[in-house]
Amino acid sequence: MRAVRVVLVLLGAAVAGYGLLLARPELPAMAGWLVAGPVLHDLLVAPLVGFVGLALSRLPVRRWRGWLALALAATGTSLPLAVPLLWRPVPAPVNPGLHDRDYRLALLIWLAAIWAGALLAGLVTAVRRTRGGALLGGLVTAVRRTRGGAPGSASR
Repeated sequence: MRAVRVVLVLLGAAVAGYGLLLARPELPAMAGWLVAGPVLHDLLVAPLVGFVGLALSRLPVRRWRGWLALALAATGTSLPLAVPLLWRPVPAPVNPGLHDRDYRLALLIWLAAIWAGALLAGLVTAVRRTRGGALLGGLVTAVRRTRGGAPGSASR
């Protein structure tokens, strides 16, 4: 097993070296992105997400915390991925259908979908844990009784 790991590490290093060899002419242009991305994330995005997560942990309603943290993490992951598409001019000839999109609008729609999903999931969780959940449970029991099944049994 150890020999397999050594071989895989050597193959990975060889592929990485070959990739660097191919990217050598572009390394000066790529260096900014390769350095700025992690620095931007570590100095700006991660602390911001952490502080907002800490603030969310102080919410009195616990059922919302997980969904909001999930949406916050998805937002914090999506924004750095979108930066090159939002700020960088297209470095190659335009490929019809690929670069002729409105990336700002697409990002806003994606973020709205993330937060709408978190809101919907939080509402579903709230309904299940409160009176609505008891109401739904009561409806299921009533339907089972009308079909002839016992309240605790699964009838078809």
